Amino acid sequence: MYESLKLMDQTELNFSQDGLLILNIAIAFIMFGVALKITPESFKSLVVKPKATIVGVVSQFVLLPALTFGLVMLLNAFHLITPGVGLGMLLVASCPGGNVSNFISSFANGNPALSVGLTAFATIGAIFITPLNFAFYGSMFAAKSPLLVPIEINPVEMFKTVVLLLGIPIALGMGFAWKFPKTTAKILKPIQNLSVVFFMGMVVIMFVNNLEHFLNYMIWIVLIVFLHNLLALTTGYSVSSLFKLNKRNRRTISIETGIQNSGLGLVLIFNPAVFPEALDTGGMSIVTAWWGIWHIIAGLVLARIWRNFAYTDEA
Repeated sequence: MYESLKLMDQTELNFSQDGLLILNIAIAFIMFGVALKITPESFKSLVVKPKATIVGVVSQFVLLPALTFGLVMLLNAFHLITPGVGLGMLLVASCPGGNVSNFISSFANGNPALSVGLTAFATIGAIFITPLNFAFYGSMFAAKSPLLVPIEINPVEMFKTVVLLLGIPIALGMGFAWKFPKTTAKILKPIQNLSVVFFMGMVVIMFVNNLEHFLNYMIWIVLIVFLHNLLALTTGYSVSSLFKLNKRNRRTISIETGIQNSGLGLVLIFNPAVFPEALDTGGMSIVTAWWGIWHIIAGLVLARIWRNFAYTDEA
């Protein structure tokens, strides 16, 4: 079974340079939309209730990558994942939260202020944390995994790419919101809705163009991503419960940890300056692309379930 699965890493997806350019534009547009709602008020909850903020940041940027590494090493020991899929899981875990986390958190009767605050911190912090986390865990996994070719992760090039995709759109979005607050209020929701449709459309197109490849490994990838996403959602809720946060904050941190910006991961994967062309990235691409669809499905289903359960604690 393992030998047949390894062929997935060698799969060359049908994704042109034009497609990569459009995906880059989509991610930049999404981050611009996210930045429109990042204001000084966004960070108020981080100061007013620092305990929930610290727990949320630790859950997303410390525990999730570390636990993902443990899961990857466990699955790898039993030959249940390929090297490419393992790296894809680590890359997703290193990315900041997804742009729909605020909506899903609100739909789940979570804490909108905390959600926006964590998104603001994660979006800006990811410029530095994402390259560092992936370089650290990815290198350790590569050293212990039978990769088809040696991998040299280039954190400097990854940092440059993340700055272009996150830093510049965020600066432009925050600057626009500060300069034109009334216009921002009018366009914020349409831009956010359009950005989600834009990104989902890109992922769907990629699936359609590579349907044969996805169907060959779909059941296996679905199970892997389900397990990984379950780990992420459970991590957020468990650590919040451990520190006795109220249920609104538990739900929010669970969602912020379980909704990841896999679109950023895809852009990094297809960037030859970050991942050399000699590296077989088929498995990374497939697992990251499916994350982009599944985490929204899982988040909405979980939010729908939580909406049916009231809570009384507000501590």
